[in-house]
Amino acid sequence: MTAVPPRRPAFLGLLPWRERRAVAEALRTETVGGLVLLVAAAVALVWANSPWSGAYEALRDAHFGIPALGLDLSVGHWISDGLLTVFFLVAGIELKRELVVGELRSPATAALPVIAAVCGMAVPAAFYAFTASAGGGSLDGWAVPMATDIAFALAVLAVISTHLPAALRAFLLTLAVVDDLGAILIIAVFFTADLNLAALGGAFAGLVLFYVLQRLRVRGWWWYVPLGLAIWALMYHGGVHATVAGVAMGLILRTTRDKGEDASPGARTSHLLHPFSAGVAVPLFALCAAGVGISGAALAEVFTGPEPLGVVVGLVLGKIVGVFAGTYLAARFTRARLNPDLAWADVFGLSVLAGIGFTVALLIGELAFPGAEVAERVKAAVLLSSLTATAVAAVLLRRRNSVYRRLYEAETIDADADGIPDIYQRTPATSGTSNVN
Repeated sequence: MTAVPPRRPAFLGLLPWRERRAVAEALRTETVGGLVLLVAAAVALVWANSPWSGAYEALRDAHFGIPALGLDLSVGHWISDGLLTVFFLVAGIELKRELVVGELRSPATAALPVIAAVCGMAVPAAFYAFTASAGGGSLDGWAVPMATDIAFALAVLAVISTHLPAALRAFLLTLAVVDDLGAILIIAVFFTADLNLAALGGAFAGLVLFYVLQRLRVRGWWWYVPLGLAIWALMYHGGVHATVAGVAMGLILRTTRDKGEDASPGARTSHLLHPFSAGVAVPLFALCAAGVGISGAALAEVFTGPEPLGVVVGLVLGKIVGVFAGTYLAARFTRARLNPDLAWADVFGLSVLAGIGFTVALLIGELAFPGAEVAERVKAAVLLSSLTATAVAAVLLRRRNSVYRRLYEAETIDADADGIPDIYQRTPATSGTSNVN
């Protein structure tokens, strides 16, 4: 009797029902936040290039805080180091969820999106390094084109009304989650000031206490909020970018439910903070960071200066090559096969969309070129690259929208009105477990 070879898992196939619900909830908030982000970026650009640009700069550079604690910061600084920590806290929770119960929990399912994301970070950095060094520019901005902005990308999808099936959106979300992890590691390792070991030791002790409280199942915001603020302040004074405190706490929060719990601490925290992160923290950061001059001379410098040109090449071309080549090679040399309802053109469209690097790219640009004139040109390059990737991706994805609409409608039919799409009640799970779980 001939042995039947094991079935090859479908890449970009039907997600398990529980995973799809979690992804849908995350993406719904990100999409709304992304639309607010687009508006905030547009306001910043118009304001910074209007006769009232002086008021914009005065507001962004105004200082307030607690000088006795060494926290007398500008408005822009409070937002990038303070409010953006909430964004990284939510990113840390999402990463933990993916590692524990999501797409990254098993090496077999994680291999393909992780390889695609790593290639999507390494290739843009290499493109930047080659372009900038060839023009005699600084290599300090090598990390700028590495990150994908999931909120911006989803806002683009909402604007162009593309009915991407859940698996494509989940793949984009997973890419962004791994991108965020890479960006956090890069910020922590390469963009640190002079280290204050005593403050870092205090921050580490605070994280240990945070972990112990989680292990002991201690509940109550009055424990965690003061402790979190203390960890953030100590991390800031330790010389490591304060947003690292956010992702560290997010990774510590428990994402599995105990018996009798309606939701895990991570899920409750994410549910509470995700709307604030996507709808307030990130748009305010965009309002402060996206206000750059877009005169003809400034735009010309984007294509003549080696550093901004390296960012454009890295985001527009490097992301496409990295994500697409990484995905293809991973699928070619693993057991995964592409969903037969889709084509490699769909992966290519997502690769172009991954070139939208806004929030984290702007943040790393500020860290790589602090106070330098080139920082403004790098910001302009990030904005221009993101707009270019948006336009190209919109054309590519709209051409396939009839396919996406058919798959999306098949995924959402619920003829018996029981709250579970019919496809999950007749299709075996792609992950080997029950879809309705």
